[in-house]
Amino acid sequence: MYHYDPSLALEELQEDAMLPHPVKLRDMILRTKLEANEAQVLNHDFQDYLARFGELQKLGCGILERLATGQRKAS
Repeated sequence: MYHYDPSLALEELQEDAMLPHPVKLRDMILRTKLEANEAQVLNHDFQDYLARFGELQKLGCGILERLATGQRKAS
């Protein structure tokens, strides 16, 4: 677990293809010293990340719900 460490989160993303939860990503941003213009661009990118994360969460939930109602194949 990366516990607000962007380097470890990036490493996990590359290894496990897992995106950090938006709350943890926001906290990583807040704990990093940034120039004003860099912070503004990063905030814009974060807002986009937040919207897409929510959309993908809904999509993934729908897929899992459909799969949960199906029958498992015999091994």
